[in-house]
Parts: sequence; C-alpha cells; structure tokens
Amino acid sequence: MEKVIRLFVLGVIVAGFSATGYAQETGYSFTDKIDVDVTSVKDQHRSGTCWSFAAVSFLEAELLRTGKGEFDLSEMFLVRNCYTEKAEKFVRMHGKTNFGGGGLAHDLLMVWKEYGLVPEEAYSGLTIGEDGHVHGEMDAVLGGYVEKVIKNPNRKLTPVWKNGLEGILDAYLGAYPASFQYNGTTYDPVSFAASLELDPDDYVTIGSFTHHPFYTPFILEIPDNWDWNLIDNVKLDEMMEVLDHALEKGYTVCWDADVSEKGFNWTKGISLIPSEQIEDLSNLEQGRWSELSERDKQTLIYDFSIPKKEQKITQELRQQWFDNYITTDDHLMHITGTAVDQDGKKFYKVKNSWGVDNQVYDGYFYCSEAYMRAKTLFFMVHKDAVPGKIGKKLGY
Repeated sequence: MEKVIRLFVLGVIVAGFSATGYAQETGYSFTDKIDVDVTSVKDQHRSGTCWSFAAVSFLEAELLRTGKGEFDLSEMFLVRNCYTEKAEKFVRMHGKTNFGGGGLAHDLLMVWKEYGLVPEEAYSGLTIGEDGHVHGEMDAVLGGYVEKVIKNPNRKLTPVWKNGLEGILDAYLGAYPASFQYNGTTYDPVSFAASLELDPDDYVTIGSFTHHPFYTPFILEIPDNWDWNLIDNVKLDEMMEVLDHALEKGYTVCWDADVSEKGFNWTKGISLIPSEQIEDLSNLEQGRWSELSERDKQTLIYDFSIPKKEQKITQELRQQWFDNYITTDDHLMHITGTAVDQDGKKFYKVKNSWGVDNQVYDGYFYCSEAYMRAKTLFFMVHKDAVPGKIGKKLGY
C-alpha cells in the first residue's frame, strides 16, 4: 500500500513559459461546496499504515455523523491485530501470501468484529522513543520471524511460535490493551467497541472492474488484500454516483487509490489526469510544442500553474490501466467533501494521513473527477449512503 509515501512533482518550466521556474502555487483556486465534519488530520509518519489511518478517520466521522461525539481511536490497535492475522495466514500458506504493514479498509471491519476497538489513549503504539510511527525495523523483524517459522527447522511448528510473534509486537507497539480506563469507565476492546453503538456489518466496499461480472462480489486481486476480502462491483458511472450521493447525504467515504501518477501533486494539494493531446493545450503552448524535447513536453503537461484540460476516463480505459499495472494499489485516504475550481469544475476534497507540513491545504488536497474515475480501486461507505437503485442491484 505504501509503495509511494511522499510524491513530490518537481521540475523547471521550459524557458519562454516562465522566468521563475516551477510555479510555487497552482493556477487553481477552490471553493468548498460540501464539507462534512471530520476529526483532525493525523500523521502516519514513517509507517506503511495509511489504510489504518484512513479507516479510523472514516469511523471517527461516522461517530460524529451519528451524534456519538468526537473520538480519537487507535490506529495501531488495528495494525497489531492485523499482523497477528497476517502471520497466521502467511504460515498456513507456506509464505505464499503478502506479509507486511500494508492493508485495506476492510481490515478495520475484521478487527472491529473479531477484536473490538480502543481509543488512542489506551494504545498509541509509540514505544520506541519516536514522536511518530517509525515501523521499518519492526516490519523487517516481523517479516524475518515468520519467514524462519515457515522454513520449519524443527520439522514441525512449535506450540509457542505465536507467543514469539506477540512478544515482538509487545516490544514495538506496547502490551496488548486487554483492559483500560476511558472517561471513568473500565473497558476491554470488545466492550468499548459495543459502547460506540455502530455495526460493522453496515459498511460495504464498492469498485468498478470489467474482469468480473457487475453486481456480484469478488476478491480484488491486489497484494494488500491479504485477507481476501470481497468488494461489490458496479459500473463506473454508478461507482461515481455512490460517491456523490454519499457526500450529498452527509456521509464520508474511505478511498483506496493510486497516487503514483505525475498528476498527483501532494505539495500543491491537487490531483489531475491532464490531457496529453496538443489540441488541448493553449495556443501559446501549441506554438512551442514542436520545439520541445519529450522531457520538456512532460514538464509542460504536468505544470499546473494554469488550469488543464483532462483526459476522458471511460470504463475501458480505466480497466486497461488496472490490467497493465498503470493503476496500482498505493494509498488509502478519506473523502470528506466536494469543491469547484474558479471555472466551476468539480473536485473532491480529500483528507490525507501525511500530517500538515509541506502542503498548502493543511493536510487535505483536491482531486479531480477524472482522477477519481481513473485511479479509484474502491470505496468503503455506509450501506445507507448507496443510492437505492444501486443498492437493490447489490442486494443491500
């Protein structure tokens, strides 16, 4: 999932187009149209746990939406329990499944059902003296441990290998929060989750792919789907209808997407799929096009100092990019609203988990409709946020 942790699209504008180099601001200005109430931006820091931060942010927004109040839930509680489950599957599959820090939004639902939930104050996961989450050594140690277990030097598994795994997790993330105090009440993770009065079975995941039948669930074939979770399949326009309907009704959406594109520019707070056709450039740009090198052409295409025309994203093009690994599973985020640019073009407001530094919108960015259509792997939403006619097709 965290194949790309920070993407910075930098460069120099071709001489004749700018005297000052790459513009420090985009040529876009945004006006929020829908801005659903959510909790504060968090920072996954140097960890591959975007999935947990996005899913927890989404759940915290659900608690706000349903009048339960503002909560700060533990991302690392999800990470810890998923590592336990991943190790079990990895060993049973002789090391032929994915094992690492990445995951998907579904993992929240699995942990919620099987283990419960805890607040951040009961389990921060910060035990190694760092202010933020730094998981490189932990991920490597856990990976090495399960690799040695499946090599089976004793010729059979010991009855204590899982205890060793839990010991590593205790060391790096802290002892398991079997019991804790919160607001004057003693809870365990299951009773705390029950106190939130939400139901994990009310949440669904929806994508759009043509290599499986529409309106049937299927296992999405991406590496971080280690638990072999199902998503529901709809047509591309219907997938976007789900997103728009959810936001219009005051729901937020957990988003699994590809952020490895040049059109994803975190520092400038925007993601686009700009057209690469010369006829979609301005007259000035068209006049210079033939004089440019391929590198300079790419720099010009991805210079967002002026608004850009974008590619038309069809169901076929979207599938082609997925099939050819152009669209990959990189990052999970939290869609919290909509906006328009100065020309009235629609964008989506997205909350990230990379903190608020080096970014113009305080931890958020604006994603174009074209980018959303092209680069979405799936959404997680409350089933009541799905339009009735689509929900009926899916059996909700």
